[in-house]
Amino acid sequence: MRGLLVVNPNATTTTPRAREVLIGALAHQVDLETVTTDHRGHAAELGAKARREGIDVVIALGGDGTANETINGMLSAGPPGPDLPIFGIVPGGSANVLCRTLGFSPDPIEATGALISSLRDRNFKTISLGRANDRWFTCNAGLGMDAEIVAAMEKARAAGKTASPTRYFVTTVRQFFATDRKHPNQVVLRPGQDPVHGVYLSIVQNCSPWTYLGVLPVNPNPQASFDEDLDLWALRRMRFVSGLRFGRRMLMSSKVESSNGALMLHDEKKFTIYCHRPTALQVDGEGLGEVTEIRFTSHRRALRVVVSQSEDSANSAT
Repeated sequence: MRGLLVVNPNATTTTPRAREVLIGALAHQVDLETVTTDHRGHAAELGAKARREGIDVVIALGGDGTANETINGMLSAGPPGPDLPIFGIVPGGSANVLCRTLGFSPDPIEATGALISSLRDRNFKTISLGRANDRWFTCNAGLGMDAEIVAAMEKARAAGKTASPTRYFVTTVRQFFATDRKHPNQVVLRPGQDPVHGVYLSIVQNCSPWTYLGVLPVNPNPQASFDEDLDLWALRRMRFVSGLRFGRRMLMSSKVESSNGALMLHDEKKFTIYCHRPTALQVDGEGLGEVTEIRFTSHRRALRVVVSQSEDSANSAT
C-alpha cells in the first residue's frame, strides 16, 4: 500500500520528536512518503498530487483544519470516484473532531497504534461529506457567532496562545456579549418550504458531535451522522437565559425540537442561508472570512476513511 503522510508542523499536541516516532511506526505498515507543510494551501496541493499519482492512502497528521485542507485537495480534480485515495488521520489539533468521530483516541500515540491496526486489517468505511458552496467539509460548518469564535481563536493562536478549553470558553462568553443580539441577520431557505427569518447563528453538522470542549462533547444535533445528510441547528433567540438553556442541552446531547427559539433540521440534502450583511463562516474549525450567501449540500458515500477497530459501523473496503 502506497501512502502519503501530510504533516502539519504546527500541530498543537505533538512535538517534533513525537512526530518522528509516529512517522517511523506508520512507515512499517505503509510504503510511506512524508511531507511537512510549509505554507497555507500546501496540504491541499499534496492531496491533489496524491490523487493524480494514484496513492492508496493519504494520512493527515494535524487537526481538523489540516484534514479539511487535504481532503479538499483530493477532491479538487472532480467529484469522488474510484481514483480517490482512502483517508486517515493522526490527531494533532485541539478538538480533533474527525479523529474522535472515527473512533480513534485523541492521544496521537494511541491513535497511531489503532490506525496501523486498521490499515493492516483494511478497516475502512465510506462516509458522506458536506459542501459549503465550493468547500468540502467532514464534520461541521457555522455562520455567525460560531465562526466569530473560530476567528478569535485563530488570532489568539497566531499570537502564541494555546487553544485550551478554558480559552474557548472565555472566548465564547466574550463573543456572546459582543454579538448583535437584537437584529437577526440570517434567513434559511429550503426548496419547497417557506423561508425561515430571524436567525442569529447557524450550525451545520455532518456528524455527531459538533465539537468538543476538552473531553466534553458539544452536540446541538445528536442525530447527525456520516451515514445521512446534513443537520442544521439555527438559533432564533439570543437572550442570556435562552443561551444558557440551549448550551445545557448541547452539553447533554439532548434532542431539541424546532421552536420559536431554535430551528432544528435533520437529514437535509440541501439548503441555503442568506445573510443581510457579511457574516463570518467556518468549516471544520477553519475560518473562511465573511459571506452573504452560502449553499449547503450533502454528498452521500463520498470518501473512504480509516476507522478504529472499535467503530461498530466499520465496513471492509471493496
